[in-house]
Amino acid sequence: MFKAIRIAILLMILVFVAIGSWLAQARSTDWNNSLWVKVYPINADGSDVVDRYIANLEVEDFAGIEEFVARETRRYGRTVNRPLRMELGRQVREQPPTVDSDGGVLGIMAWSLKLRWWASSTAGDQDRITPDVRIFVRYHNPEAAYILEDSVGLQKGMVGIVNARAGRRHVGANNVIIAHEFMHTLGASDKYDLATGLPLPPHGLGEPDRKPLYPQRWAEIMGGRIALAEDDAVVPKSLRYVVIGPLTAHEIRLTEENE
Repeated sequence: MFKAIRIAILLMILVFVAIGSWLAQARSTDWNNSLWVKVYPINADGSDVVDRYIANLEVEDFAGIEEFVARETRRYGRTVNRPLRMELGRQVREQPPTVDSDGGVLGIMAWSLKLRWWASSTAGDQDRITPDVRIFVRYHNPEAAYILEDSVGLQKGMVGIVNARAGRRHVGANNVIIAHEFMHTLGASDKYDLATGLPLPPHGLGEPDRKPLYPQRWAEIMGGRIALAEDDAVVPKSLRYVVIGPLTAHEIRLTEENE
């Protein structure tokens, strides 16, 4: 009897969590109000260089993300004032949980749950009001980090982990990655080849109807790169060279139908 009651209580908790998650996701893409996105910096390698960089971070360093979302929402006919509001949190000293490469699907599911719990518990003491989206940015010493780990954005839990390079000259490129993972939290899918990193036509291109098709002038946010040729692409220096393509716009409910 007691076991049945305990199971029933757990099921009720899961139902309430699922409903809360669904409501949060639905609200995040109704584009009727501002979305609140909070960035939490992390020193990924423990270096003094990164600590100094984080100490000098300001919320204005992420203004390009606000401007990008405002520009693109206007382009799709949305009129919400300031659709995105960025905030900078205090430095987080704890590293996020890592994925067990041998865990398979169940391992990924377990990691997702751990990450969501970690994000809430780690940031909770500085969040009197919970933001809509939490993005943890792991900054690396730019002189030592040449190949960064993959970044990730989860729609369930609306949390992202971004690997970035510390340094003023990397601000624009870092914001491209942050914006990409933010779009994942809203339900956008990747539109690049996972093996090569090249954007996949047509939806991964900023100008899928351009003639000739290459070189492209802009990157599609979920394609990630500006395609210079079928087998060559570069990471944009800032979000000024990035657009939201029609399929991504549909996925995040900027439009009602695919174009």
